[in-house]
Amino acid sequence: MKNKILEIRWHGRGGQGAKTASLLFADAAMALGKYIQAFPEYGPERMGAPVASFNRLSDEPITLHCGITNPSIVLVLDPTLIDSVDVTAGLPEDGTLIINTSLSPQEIREKLNFKQGKVGTVNASLISKETIGREIPNTPMLGALVKVSQFLTIEEIIGDLEKKLKKKFAHKPEVIAGNLAAVKRAFEEVVLG
Repeated sequence: MKNKILEIRWHGRGGQGAKTASLLFADAAMALGKYIQAFPEYGPERMGAPVASFNRLSDEPITLHCGITNPSIVLVLDPTLIDSVDVTAGLPEDGTLIINTSLSPQEIREKLNFKQGKVGTVNASLISKETIGREIPNTPMLGALVKVSQFLTIEEIIGDLEKKLKKKFAHKPEVIAGNLAAVKRAFEEVVLG
């Protein structure tokens, strides 16, 4: 990936962790010596409102300081957004769309009339319910992103995430274990088509 900048756009709703996931991904990359940018974009700041967050990552210094209009990868944490937000806007022909859904990549492709690029699907909501105990799709989506982007390895994201979670949830080992299991499971279960 020499001299190449990976640009990512995250779509979610307030409270689902799109901003947190983009920051965690960026922090893990930075810990490995990569250059990063991570920034959110808010509409109405309220729980449940559509939000977007962005990453820009590279092996070389990043001199761009503008919004991301043509991301290589788009992640959608809330599948209901595909009915009201153009989640494919700006995706290049070789771009990748990853959606939290129980639908197949082909079903998403047809629903969005998205003929180019790759479509990945993973049921991050179900994974988070079964591993964390509540519906928080952001950490499972990290696992899907790692698998699809190949920018970091699963071991690198798990190692960095575990350090951060141990600081924040030292007295709640079940939260740490659940989130790590969610990332690993989504990494294994994401389907590209």
